[in-house]
Amino acid sequence: MARRNRRSSPNTLDAWPGYVDALSTLLMVVTFVLLVFVLGQAFLSVSLNRRTHTLDALRQQLSALERTLSMTQDRNHQLDAMVASLTTERNRTKAQADALTAQIGTLTGTIAQKDQALAAAGQATQSDQATIAQLKSQLDQLNQQLQAIGQALDIAKKDMAARDAQITDLGNKLNVALADRVNQLKRYRSEFFGRLRDILKNQQGVEIVGDRFVFQSSILFPQGSATLTPEGEREIATLAHTFKQVSSQIPTDIPWILRIDGHADRQPIHSAFPSNWELSSARAITVVRVLIHEGVDPRHLAATGFADFQPLDNADTPAAYARNRRIEFRLTDR
Repeated sequence: MARRNRRSSPNTLDAWPGYVDALSTLLMVVTFVLLVFVLGQAFLSVSLNRRTHTLDALRQQLSALERTLSMTQDRNHQLDAMVASLTTERNRTKAQADALTAQIGTLTGTIAQKDQALAAAGQATQSDQATIAQLKSQLDQLNQQLQAIGQALDIAKKDMAARDAQITDLGNKLNVALADRVNQLKRYRSEFFGRLRDILKNQQGVEIVGDRFVFQSSILFPQGSATLTPEGEREIATLAHTFKQVSSQIPTDIPWILRIDGHADRQPIHSAFPSNWELSSARAITVVRVLIHEGVDPRHLAATGFADFQPLDNADTPAAYARNRRIEFRLTDR
């Protein structure tokens, strides 16, 4: 009886309700986290769909602009041909008018001479009068022809003015379309440089100068060499990965290239290369080969060498020499 009383004593600790509360709380927390995750995924999906629709709309607008640009160029060529034809016709008509004017002057002089001769003789024979009447008739006909030619010239001038106005209007539209293309390329260039800036913001020897992304040669190549260091290969691979992401968004009809420019300092070279021309060109070509190996389309790559003729710093100091030894990346049009 004593044992039974001890087991049923009210002082005995029962832990089961605490476990139930803890499990319930944990279940509620997990449910809440899953709910937040699902809502986040839904909001992200909506945002992505909106961006996709916006991108599709922009692509449709670009296609429409391309069609307009093509039609404008064709129309411009047609107008140029018409202007050339009208110019030729105007010159021919003007030559005819000059010839008729000369004939009129000749006939006028002949008639005047006849009149003077008849006045001096005091009388005119029937043959002379017929000759004078014939000459006056020819003179009237020539005046009528000259008047018709003048009217034709006026019409041609009006047509020329109308064609010039159309050409000016088409030229303005073409300039607007070309400016739009340039602004698109600037947008992609800004995105490309912005991503590189975020990735390489703590990297020494990397900077943006104008529309160029500049790597100091010391972080890519040993001095006097065109062989990339392991660190340089990693940097170029990072750049290639970022560039592929941006280039996949550029419309295929925009004529763009990524130009890789090699630069050297003006110190005499002491290596296997004959001059700084060969060294700067070889370094640019090496970078291009790595980009191609990383999957960048070679049709959008160009390698150029500038030797020491485009310095960033004209001072004769080791720091200036190091700054001038560089590789520049420029996203531009062809």
